[in-house]
Amino acid sequence: MIQATNIHKSYGDLEVLKGVDINIGKGEIVSIVGASGAGKTTLLQILGTLDKPDDPAGCSIRINKQEVNRLNDKQLARFRNDHIGFIFQFHQLLPEFTALENVCLPAYIQKKSKAEAEARAKELLEFLGLANRIDHKPDALSGGEQQRVAVARALMNKPDVVFADEPSGNLDSEGAEKLHRLFFDLREQFGQTFVIVTHNRELADMADRKLVMVDGLIEQ
Repeated sequence: MIQATNIHKSYGDLEVLKGVDINIGKGEIVSIVGASGAGKTTLLQILGTLDKPDDPAGCSIRINKQEVNRLNDKQLARFRNDHIGFIFQFHQLLPEFTALENVCLPAYIQKKSKAEAEARAKELLEFLGLANRIDHKPDALSGGEQQRVAVARALMNKPDVVFADEPSGNLDSEGAEKLHRLFFDLREQFGQTFVIVTHNRELADMADRKLVMVDGLIEQ
């Protein structure tokens, strides 16, 4: 599903990624752990096409057989919307929209009809235990409910891979445990690949594989 080689990234004189290679199979749940500053989030953002490596021509990043760092900005935005889902520590829901409307947004960008988008959104929200919360705005939802809405939004366009950056970092222990179990239920139900950056040791250990980053490289 994901094959990447020789990823470098620096910010000024600070070299954050030092030639990272990574391979992740279809349907895998992979956790990435390491100390703060090891390069985890930077790697996740580059794999997820939210940031670019220093030398795109000198590395390779393939997602579902597509060489993403050869795409122009317009092609990349389309690929991202069609094939990639994101879950962040803070849910990033739009406060003026209901749960249903927030989940529908990626489908509207894909120019799906309102009927088709809402049908898919309702299916996801029901699966996530939010069928009775679809008309609530974020400020009327608990932290765990808000994060589940964000998960539904990430899955809206049936992405090949979901990238999650500290997805349970803003939840209490009970909410975090429920979210962790949810990722595995989603993999079984929808077949997504998950790449999860986390400091949560339990979530990291639950993954199919745990990758440890040390000083800008994945430790072998």
